[in-house]
Amino acid sequence: MYCSYFWFLRMEKTFAYTVRSAVISLVFLIWLLPAAHAQNMELRMLESIQSGRTTTGVQVANGISNTIYPVAAGAVIGELAYGYLAHDKTWQTNGWQMAAGLTVTLGATYILKNTVKRERPFQKYPEQVISDSHTNEYSFPSGHTSTAFSLATSLSLQCPKWYVIAPSFLYAGAIGYSRMYLGMHYPSDVAAGAVIGVASSWITYKGTQWLQHRKQATKKPETF
Repeated sequence: MYCSYFWFLRMEKTFAYTVRSAVISLVFLIWLLPAAHAQNMELRMLESIQSGRTTTGVQVANGISNTIYPVAAGAVIGELAYGYLAHDKTWQTNGWQMAAGLTVTLGATYILKNTVKRERPFQKYPEQVISDSHTNEYSFPSGHTSTAFSLATSLSLQCPKWYVIAPSFLYAGAIGYSRMYLGMHYPSDVAAGAVIGVASSWITYKGTQWLQHRKQATKKPETF
């Protein structure tokens, strides 16, 4: 029991350090985006990822990519439904925290997309990057990736067990890779999406903890 508690504390510290480093990296990425050498490097990385592109691979990547929004919605609804049906305050709180994390993630992603206004790689380099999509949405950051990493972070903080953390982040990583394989995003779009997802869920998780502690501190003791 004590080992699990101290392991959880170490994991929270690791998340805190990761979030701080990730935010700094995000700022650096935004600053670096206009640089021609950075674009060329990312284009080469995309070409390398797509070099083994096959019809089956595209179908698998599309299948993985298309799961994230239903999975994220299902996770929130599942936690809230169980929490209210079982009258379990912990699961209710978890459900609302996850919903808040995803809301902040999607909001930040939307704002950045419409501020940076980066073209999709298949739009800017149609001869080098292959894609079957005709979307007109902007590229930076990846919304699928930010949603996936937001979900993975919330689940990992709520249930800090290796059998939750490992599959959650492997799934999030697969979502990010699928977006590059499909020619929808640059590597920096995916990296920025991961940063936003992790940071948003970590901040809302810590905010939820702070609100709970404050509520408990201000709660008047019962009189008999």
